[in-house]
Amino acid sequence: MVSFDREEAPAGPTIRGFSGNAFRVADRIVPGGLWLTPDNALDWTPPAFEALAVDDVAGLIAIQPPPEFLLLGTGPTMRRPSPAFVAAIEALGFGVEPMDSRAAARAWNVLRGEDRWIVAAFMPL
Repeated sequence: MVSFDREEAPAGPTIRGFSGNAFRVADRIVPGGLWLTPDNALDWTPPAFEALAVDDVAGLIAIQPPPEFLLLGTGPTMRRPSPAFVAAIEALGFGVEPMDSRAAARAWNVLRGEDRWIVAAFMPL
């Protein structure tokens, strides 16, 4: 019989679920915003979505080697980041993939399961 179970979990942090309006990362509850790299999960206090600027994610996108793209969780609903934000990220050589934060969390797990080298910034749920 064919088995669809992974033999190994993806390296680094994964989203284990949601607890109310918080992310569950491993055994930790993160009630606010969240930064994810292939190696770390960090609490993040983001600005208002409309004010989001490249400086707000500069530490995240500066990892080495550079990420393929920034997975942007836009909060409880899907919103488009400002054209200026997208242009600033693209000028650095990679793209932005926006989606609501719950969908972004699920996408993070799938993409990291494929060993994709990405970073994520999730606005609070």
